[in-house]
Amino acid sequence: MASLPSRSGALAPQNVEKIARIAQDYEYNPLIPLRYWLRSAATLIREARIYEREGQDEQAYLLLFRHAQLVLVNLAKHPDAKDEKYRKALVDEEKEVQKSLEKLEVLKPRINKRYERYAQMMRERQANKEKHGTNTVSISEGRPYDPAFSGIAEPLEAGENKDLAVKLARKEISRRETVRRAGRHTALSPEEQRSRRTAGVWGDWENALGDGQEMDNDLSKRIREVRVNMDYTDRRETQKAIPQPLTTTSSLSAYKYPTVPRQKPLEIEPTQTPMDLQVDTGRDRYPPSLPPKELLKDESRFDLNEPPPRPNKVSPTPAPAVPEKIQRADGNEAHPDLNPSSFTFKPSAYLENGTPLRTIFLPPELRMQFLALAAPNTRRNLETCGILCGTLISNALFISRLLIPEQISTSDTCETINESAIFEYCDSEDLMMLGWIHTHPTQTCFMSSRDLHTHCGYQVMLPESIAIVCAPSKNPDWGVFRLTDPPGLKTVLNCTQTGLFHPHSEYNIYTEALRPGHVFEAAGLEFETVDLRPRESQS
Repeated sequence: MASLPSRSGALAPQNVEKIARIAQDYEYNPLIPLRYWLRSAATLIREARIYEREGQDEQAYLLLFRHAQLVLVNLAKHPDAKDEKYRKALVDEEKEVQKSLEKLEVLKPRINKRYERYAQMMRERQANKEKHGTNTVSISEGRPYDPAFSGIAEPLEAGENKDLAVKLARKEISRRETVRRAGRHTALSPEEQRSRRTAGVWGDWENALGDGQEMDNDLSKRIREVRVNMDYTDRRETQKAIPQPLTTTSSLSAYKYPTVPRQKPLEIEPTQTPMDLQVDTGRDRYPPSLPPKELLKDESRFDLNEPPPRPNKVSPTPAPAVPEKIQRADGNEAHPDLNPSSFTFKPSAYLENGTPLRTIFLPPELRMQFLALAAPNTRRNLETCGILCGTLISNALFISRLLIPEQISTSDTCETINESAIFEYCDSEDLMMLGWIHTHPTQTCFMSSRDLHTHCGYQVMLPESIAIVCAPSKNPDWGVFRLTDPPGLKTVLNCTQTGLFHPHSEYNIYTEALRPGHVFEAAGLEFETVDLRPRESQS
């Protein structure tokens, strides 16, 4: 039997049972407003589609399963689920689940076949070791599992291939835009879309989500049985795990999906711990000594009556010429191939619990463009905020759009309004929300307690989400941050304090994300700006 391709950085493939368990390993908190969870659900689908197109079957399966579990088990029971304004969004997510279930059944045999090939190879190696007394080490020994590296793409170091990343982004984003524009000509009319959303059983969505409504798809039934079996699984978790021998995968229909497990960090060998695991708390440089900011809060939603303004493309600094060869993870060189499925960018950093973080490529000019748009507010000592949008290419995230939402600002607060305009725009442009940026006109560069609560809504389902703080009158004048995990993310998730200023029980709640973190500035990376504010608010 043919063995898997040998490549540097390769990890052992997993079967669908293991992937399903990993997919359910995330922190869910019903205290977070449903609108944030719906945004996370939409992001999961966008990521899954891209991984699927790039041939990353395991990562696509993980994200599709996580989306289905999130929607069917958690969002259906969210305290805000009865609110009429979320009815359409929940129905749409249920319809996405039905599509996902079909894709999961298609991906399952491909994933299991790859796993079975690997299992056979390992059995042959073990037999050879016993026969000849040689030592053979598993290609995944001592490494955290990352499904993005279970395919056949060549892993690349982000910092050594920024020029290639820029060239790839220009080509791939242009290609996707061409496909998207072509698709608009054949899209359904708004009337047809509304009719389909409310047709059939989905018009009675509460009963459809209830325990009495049977789902036609057997996989969907098993996912929804998660809640029923929760108590039993929790009891089993207290028992000592028994190692299982490496065998071929059993049929999915014979597998009963487990409940959402308690959050457990991925294990990392001490010798494998990268420098990025060292936490920079910003203790000396970013003390939260000034009044915090108001929590971004707006429950309003509305339908757009007109298309968003035409984006303004920023002419970036010309990127250096892409070398004829690229630097591979093993130190060797290879000719560049701009097909996104031919390689994958390695994680550039890790969460404190060992979970890998995908690289974010940031245009260097974006910050100055944002400060120019915010200048009128800054002169009046008013804050300004923007949304960082982008896309996923070859297991890396590229910020390609700066979105300035409609907002109400004071000297210490910046509150977005008409949030549905943000969601509608990102949906229409197939963009992911990768974080946010805001100014501190007179304050230092730090994350206040309320900033941390705001960012929690971004990072809860997309660990790579970043917050850029610009303090033009101070030194340092800007910073890129993320919550630590642990303890930051869980501390903020569990915090119920609502005052303008409140301390948290943990100190090292956030850390820097710009190198040596997972964010890289990439010269030549193009981006566009879209200002959704009324014209009178822009000057």
